[in-house]
Amino acid sequence: MSSHITDELITVRDWLRWAVSHFEKAGLFYGHGCDNAWDEAVWLVLHALHLPLDRLEPFLDARLTTAERKTVLTLLQSRIEKRLPAAYLINEAWLGEYKFYVDERVIVPRSYFAELLQDGLAPWVEDPTTVSAALDLCTGSGCLAILMANTFPNASIDAVDLSPDALTVAERNVSNYDLETQIELIESDVFSALEDEHGKRIYDLIISNPPYVTEEAMTVIPDEYRHEPPISLVSGADGLDVVRRILAGAADHLTDDGLLMVEVGHNADLVEDAWPHVPFTWVDAPSGEAKIFMLTRQDLLDHFGPTAPTVTSD
Repeated sequence: MSSHITDELITVRDWLRWAVSHFEKAGLFYGHGCDNAWDEAVWLVLHALHLPLDRLEPFLDARLTTAERKTVLTLLQSRIEKRLPAAYLINEAWLGEYKFYVDERVIVPRSYFAELLQDGLAPWVEDPTTVSAALDLCTGSGCLAILMANTFPNASIDAVDLSPDALTVAERNVSNYDLETQIELIESDVFSALEDEHGKRIYDLIISNPPYVTEEAMTVIPDEYRHEPPISLVSGADGLDVVRRILAGAADHLTDDGLLMVEVGHNADLVEDAWPHVPFTWVDAPSGEAKIFMLTRQDLLDHFGPTAPTVTSD
C-alpha cells in the first residue's frame, strides 16, 4: 500500500491534500501548536522536506523524489496511527517566533503567557527593565523562562520544575538561546528548594503555568494528550492541588510590590468557587479571557498569610 501511495502522490500539493483527508478521516485532535488539519499537514510536510515554514506557495507544485515521498509518508502515518502530537514527532514546538526542542519528557509548550509577555505584561508591569528577579514555576521545557529572559533583560530568572527529566529538556533550550547566565534551572517541588543559607529567594514577579487538569477531565481528554507526562497535566480532583500550594507559599517569595500570575485555563470558576473571598484579578490574553489570575503580595498576605499551610477548598 505504501508503495502505491508514493507512486501516485508526486507534488507537495498532492501530499498536503492526502494528509488533510486522512487526518480528518482519523479524527485527529489539534491542540499542540495547530488547531486544524491543514496547518498541521503544512507544518509536517514542510518540516519533512526541510523547507521554510513560512513559504509554502513557491513549493506547492514541486515534485518530490522517491526518498522524500517515503519520508513524508512515514511522518504522516506516524501522526495518524500513533496519535502523537506533531511536536513530538519532529521534536519542535513554537511560541510565537520562538522555537523550542520538545520530547515526551515535557508537555508541548502552550500558554497564554506567551502572548502577554510580548507586551511585557503591560499594564501590570509598568517598566520591564525594572524587574530584577523573576520566577517561572513549573517551567517544563523552559519556554516561558526563555520568553521572560527576553522580556525582562535585567532580570535574573529562576526556572523551577519537580521533574529532572523536564529540566534536562529545559537545559537544552536555555543553551540554544545562550541564556545560561540569566536563567538558573532548579529542581524543586513548588517552593521547597527556593531557600538557602541566605534565606528565601525573593522575586519581583512569579508566573506559573502549573498542572490544572481535573481528574474527571483526564478520563475524556483526546489521545494526543495522553502522550504527555501526567504529572504536568492532572492536579487532583478539582485540578487545583498545585495552585493551592502556590497560593500558600508565594507571599514568602515576593517583594513588597511583587506580583503572582497563575494560568488555570478553563478553571476560573473552580478557582472562584474554592476561594470566593480572594480578590483575583483576571488577566485577559488576545486568544483567551480569564485564563490567568493575578494577586499582589498584599492580597496573598491578607488571605493566605506568610508561610501559610496548604489550604483546602472553601
